[in-house]
Amino acid sequence: MITKEVVEHIAWLARLKLSEEEKEKFARQLSKIIDYFNVISKVDTSNIEPTFHVLELYNVFREDKEVESLPQEIVVRSAHESEDGFIKAPKII
Repeated sequence: MITKEVVEHIAWLARLKLSEEEKEKFARQLSKIIDYFNVISKVDTSNIEPTFHVLELYNVFREDKEVESLPQEIVVRSAHESEDGFIKAPKII
């Protein structure tokens, strides 16, 4: 069973501020979810093939082709700021 203290710890880790009512509500809801996992874990799935995705999706790849890039003058001209022929960007630290 998930206690209010466990919810408080999870909220602290996630930097969430919860009211007392929310803590109790989430403790009940999370306990129900864990109980449901206990129920479905009893289902025999030994003859079931693992499913990685419910839809049959396939990656579509294209062959890489070398193409000429845009001329530097055009790229620099479309930049918000430039200096000495290069794009100038704000320092991010």
